[in-house]
Order: sequence, then structure tokens, then C-alpha cells
Amino acid sequence: MPIPSMPKVDEPGLRSEEVLSRIENGQTNAVKDATSRSFADIVRANVFTLFNGIILAAMVLVLLTGSWKDSVFGFVIIINTGIGIITELKAKRTLDRLSILVASDYLVRRDGRNQAVPHNGIVMDDLLWVRSGEQVPADGVVVTTWGLELDESMLTGESRTVRHREGEQIYSGATAVSGMALIRVNAVGAHSYAATLTAQAKVYKKTVSDLNRGINTILKFMTFLVVPLCVLLTLSQIHAVGGWHVALAGGQWRSAVVSAVAGVVGMIPEGLVLLTSLNFAVAAMRLARHNTLVQELESVETLARVDALNLDKTGTITDGGIAFDRIVPISGQSSTGRQLPSGKPSGAISAQDVAQALYDCCDEEQPNATGKAVLAGLAEQGFSAGAVQARVPFSSARKWSAVIKTDGIWFMGAPEVLLAALDHDRSDVLDQANTYAADGSRVLLLAHRYVDDAAPAQNEVTVIDPHAEPVSLVLCGERIRDDAEATLAWFREQGVRCRVISGDNPITVGAIARKVRLTGDHAPVAMDARELPDDVNELARVLEDVDVLGRVLPDQKKLIVEALHASGHVVAMTGDGVNDALALKEADLGIAMGNAASATKSVAQVVLVDSKFSHLPDVVARGRQVMANMERVASLFLVKTVYSALISLGVVLTQIPYPYLPRHITYIGALTIGMPAFVLALAPNTRRYIPGFLKRVVKFALPGGVATASSVLAASWLLPGIMDWNLTDDADLGAMRATNAIILFVMGVFVLACVARPLNSWRGGLVACFAAAGVIGLCIPFVADFFALVRPTGTTLLATVIALVISAAIFALCLWLVPLIGHMVARLLRRRGFNI
Repeated sequence: MPIPSMPKVDEPGLRSEEVLSRIENGQTNAVKDATSRSFADIVRANVFTLFNGIILAAMVLVLLTGSWKDSVFGFVIIINTGIGIITELKAKRTLDRLSILVASDYLVRRDGRNQAVPHNGIVMDDLLWVRSGEQVPADGVVVTTWGLELDESMLTGESRTVRHREGEQIYSGATAVSGMALIRVNAVGAHSYAATLTAQAKVYKKTVSDLNRGINTILKFMTFLVVPLCVLLTLSQIHAVGGWHVALAGGQWRSAVVSAVAGVVGMIPEGLVLLTSLNFAVAAMRLARHNTLVQELESVETLARVDALNLDKTGTITDGGIAFDRIVPISGQSSTGRQLPSGKPSGAISAQDVAQALYDCCDEEQPNATGKAVLAGLAEQGFSAGAVQARVPFSSARKWSAVIKTDGIWFMGAPEVLLAALDHDRSDVLDQANTYAADGSRVLLLAHRYVDDAAPAQNEVTVIDPHAEPVSLVLCGERIRDDAEATLAWFREQGVRCRVISGDNPITVGAIARKVRLTGDHAPVAMDARELPDDVNELARVLEDVDVLGRVLPDQKKLIVEALHASGHVVAMTGDGVNDALALKEADLGIAMGNAASATKSVAQVVLVDSKFSHLPDVVARGRQVMANMERVASLFLVKTVYSALISLGVVLTQIPYPYLPRHITYIGALTIGMPAFVLALAPNTRRYIPGFLKRVVKFALPGGVATASSVLAASWLLPGIMDWNLTDDADLGAMRATNAIILFVMGVFVLACVARPLNSWRGGLVACFAAAGVIGLCIPFVADFFALVRPTGTTLLATVIALVISAAIFALCLWLVPLIGHMVARLLRRRGFNI
């Protein structure tokens, strides 16, 4: 980058060898921030799981029997795991590209010349130029200043500027709003003030996902169930073929192992964890296209559960800038066409003259933030630079400026400063200014003094003329984001309680909250955080009636989140400053703005890269999509787990051959669970989240699982007698298993139809498509032979039809009876004091 021209200074800065020495000693400004999981973490999370281990062991056992067709389920798991890894890696690349936010180079002085270095290239004792518009990258002491003023809201939460003099300490995270300075760096990287403040916030805290919690509960239960059932199944199948002696001598142990594996594979919801990760990754990629960086995949569903959203004012509702509002005449006067007194003996000053004078007062060579806002606002009204004979620039020390024009001297500055210097009692004007200030406005006063003589030279205007006459008040305010009001309205409609938490004056924050209709038609209740109790439970009670909090300290922001947790709320927190980092970490979901301090972004789960508050509804929508769709998917998988466990239990208790082969469950599971689940998991869904994910999944899975297990077991117990099948004969056993496979497929279609409801849309077509695919596969010789499928004919067809009719009746009965029994059991347990 081209090196800009900077003021001449005598300081040479560090020598090249000194810089190298500091780099070798690790005294650089580098801070490690991970934006996504590493490649190794992604592979490990998808491959090295308990259930993949069980599946692999089962696959090896089946391969040892020589029945490789029945080990296809293992290859399906490998393919699915590969898809999961590829999808997450794609998401990682997308998120990593997005996380490389615009990184500016900084100007340092080394070897007697100025040179540009990246943020991480700054070293200890560097001479660093801090220029207007830059964020201070490291702590340092001011060596020389040219009117440096810093916005330290990132550190303190207060959106006011602070002027720094030579020898004063400044801290990383502050932003230079005007002037510039040369500082000597005295703390870098993890030792800087911003990094130290957020050290405890950087301690890793995994996002608590209601979805993952429910799924993990299912998996833990299955862990204890699979191993003993596997052993019992193996023993029962050995007994079914004639005992250990016969099994080992005649080789029937192979079919016994295959049968046992069929039960184990069916009980494992192997695709559920994969689809959950896949769904999170796809949602993160979709959000990335809208400039929303998801740093933890699980967080895309957390905001769907949020019912309390804490908003930082600066950077979230406002963009941190200043906007010109209007010119208000002093009480009893007007700036809209009528004449204004100005001290002029004859004639008058019009509103046009007042606005032009205001423009000229602000039109300095380097106007401050307020001056720039006024210039921009008046420029939109068609004003431009006028004739000025002399000027006294604005100074934050004296808090006023002046311009000399042909019609006299115009003074602009802080009302209390100007009015204190004028003749006569001006308390009424000061009261008027204070009223606007209390409403959240930044107030300037414009005063005029008519001069009969020729205009004095600039250096002659060293004090405010006591004979000047107050003309108008100039109102400015924080620039409110265009999307703030609409986004807050959306959250109100969704039942999310929004609160504004800021380090600014509560009156100012309350005024802004009213402007954006934080609480709709009702006026928001504001409170000074200095009056808040320290006890968490008492604070929780107070917060129920408060919408706006001002003068909030960083530790109090964290305490507020803890108090809302104590009330049972799921809390999201937005912020952009270092002072927000602790609260973002404590919240269930931390959301940082793209222009936030790097330390703040590092602890947030979600970063709005372009700092647009309006992206939050997109995050909510994706979260709802994940939660609602994964509930459908989990229901599908858990039905298979339930009926597999019940069938295995029935087989163990009655010592019959297992009703179907592993390849049957592979074929049926792919068409009624695996592929439909993939489509349903990624489908649009905006249903609001309702607590109780696991309870609803189990409530659905039990009737479907019991119905399917009852149908298969009934067919296995009754059909051999009806059809005169000898189950020790391979042909008859194959016929019984093929019939059960058809029953299992039909019941799977019934379950899929229930999960996919309503069926009067594309979902009905989805069910019909997979049902037709199953029938077509049965008619294709290669598919039928590979998966051991048999088309029933003759008396077998009649028996199959009868079995299907009975199965349909059992399915309908279970859908009514199982929930009824569940309600009765729950009522009985509640009466006995159990919390159900």
C-alpha cells in the first residue's frame, strides 16, 4: 500500500534487528482466534463415534460369515459419514472465507521511516501511528498528538469521545474519531487491555443445543441396550438352529450371527447424528450467503429457542454514527419562515440564513463527527459552503467555534458554555436545551452578534461576545439503523422479549428505544443500572418490569444474563464492544457485529459480518427449520430403533429365527427413513419452536414402533403355522423373512406418511415416490436378488395380504391405544409424586 504523508517527527522507532528480536521472543500482536473446527476435528467428530464403532464391528462379523451382501449396511454408513465430512469441510471453507474480515494495515515508524504492517505484525515498543477512523490495535502511551480523540465505547460502553494528551495511556479496542497521534506500544497480543479483559470470556463454552441434548439422550439409552441385546440375540439364534454343537458343526453359526446383526443394526439410529451435523452445516452455509458467520454449527438452532434478547444500543440499534436532526428556534422564535431577532438593529435573519450559518460553522478543514453529521444533513437540503471572512475552529477544550460573515459573528457550541458567557439570564434557553438533551439528543446552540464595523481579524475573536443573541438550538442524535424498528417488531410478534442494555445515560437510551418502538405502543420502562440489586434472584424479579437499562457496567451485563437464566429464560445477547464479551459468553447465544472488537467476535457464536441487525430473523428462521425438521427426522429414526428393540426382545423370549435379514433393513431403511429423512431435514419450515423436543419424538415413536414390531412378530409367530412353513428349511425361512420384509416396508411407509404430514403438498408426493420406488425395486430382478426380496404368489400372496390388513389394523389401534396408556401411566406417576 502507498505510504501516506505523515507529520515530521524526530523519533526513529525500532531498528530492524530489534523488530526481529521481538518477533523471536513472541512479542507480537498476534492473537489466536479459531473461526471454525479444524479438519482433524471434523474428521474425528464424523468418524470416531461409538455407533460407527458398533456398526464397523457388526460389519466385520458379517463379512467373516461370508455373507457380504448382508454387510452392505456398513458401506452405507461409510458413504454417509463421507458426505457428512465433505459437507462440513465445505461449510468450513465458506465460513473461513467469510471470517477473513476486512483487515487494515497499520502504519508504524521503524528505522527512521514510516511503513505499513498488518495487525499481527505490530511488536512491543513499536512507534504506531493512530489515525482518524482506525481502531487502536494495541495498548500504548501517546508520544505526540495532533488532537487525537477516541471513541472508547468498545471498552466502557459509553458513546462519548475522549481527548488524549501526550503521556496518557490508550487501549486497544478504542476507535480514533478525529485527529491523530504517534504512540509507543507497551502491550501487545494476549497482554493488551482488550485481550486481558476477555481472557475469561475466551474459555471454551460449548453451545448447549436442545436438539443435541435430546439426541444424546436417545444415544445413551441405546448404548446400554445394544450390547446385552446383541449377546442375547446371538444366543437365541444359536438355540434356534439347534444349539452350539449343531451350529459349529454344520456352519449354522453364520446365519445365527447374521440374524443377530440384523437386530443390532436396526436398533442403531446411525444416520440421526449425521443428519443433525449435515443440517447444521447446510444452515450455516445458507446463512453465510447472507453475511452471517456461524462459528459453532449448533448455534443455528439456539436462537429458535430464545425468548429473551438483550441488545446493545451502540452498534446494534444505532450504528455508532451521529445524524443531524433539525434546527429548533429558541422558544418564541421560528426558523421556518418568520423573522428572528439577532441583535441586528434593522432587518432580520431568516431560517435560510440560520441554516447557512450553521453549515459554515461546521465546514472546517477537519470537522469532528458532529460537524460531519450536520454538514451531511444540510447538504441533503441543498446547502453548500458560503462566504466566510474568518473562522475560529471548534475546540473540544473550549467547546465552541465561530465564523465571521458579512452579517456578523456566528457562535456555535455547547449551550451551557455559550449561555454562561452571554449577558442577561438565559436559564429558559438552557432549560429548553436540557429538555431536548434528556430526550436523547445532542444539543448545540447557535448564537449571533451583529457587528457594525468591518469584520475583525480571526485572532481578535478569542472569547464569546457577551452581546451575542441565542438564535437556534441544533439537534443531533445517534444514527438509528434503518432496519432496527422492523426487526424489533418482528421479534415482538414472535414472542421474544427484547431489552436494550447500554453504558449510556438511561434517559438517552430510553429515548432511542421509544423511537424504534422497542415495546410497541407502550412506552419502554428505563432504569439506571446503578440502582440494580446485586442478588441474582432479586435482579431477576426487577428485570421482568424493565425494558431499558443505562449506565450498565460489563460485569452487570453478565449478571443480567445470569438473572434471566435464573428465571428460566433462554437468552441471546448482541454486542460489539469488549465490554460486551463477558455477557456474550454467558448468554445461550452470543451475537457480535462485524465491526466489533476482535476479542468480542472470538467469543460469539454468531457474527453479523456486515453488522446488519436485520439478519437476526434469518438466523431464527434457520434455527426453526433445523429444529422442526430434525424433530421429524428423529421421529423416523427412533421408530426404527423402537421396533428393532421390541422385535429383538420378542425373538429372544420366544427363541424364533430373526424375522428379516440385515440387507432387508438396509433396503427398507433407505427408502422409508434414510433418503426421505435427508429431504425432510433440508425442507423449508418456519414452525415456532415448542419446548419438549425429546418428549414429542418419543411420544410419536412409541406407537409407530410398537405397531411395526407387533405386526412383524405376529406374522413371525402365526404365518409358519398357517402356511405350514418349516423354519429349519432355508426356503421356508426365506419366504417368511421376505413376507416380513414386505410388512416392514408397508409399515415404514405408514410411519413416513405420518411424519411427513400434511400430505396435501409436495410431502404427499414424497411419500408416494418412495413407496413406488420400493415396489419397483421388488420387480427388478437384480435388486430383488441382491436384497433377497421375493414377490409373493399364490397362497403366499393371500397370506401376505391378510398379514398387511392385520398390520394396518394394529397400526391404527396402536396410534390410539399407546398414547392413551402413556397418559394413564403418566397420571398415575404424578399422583405418586413423580415429576412427569
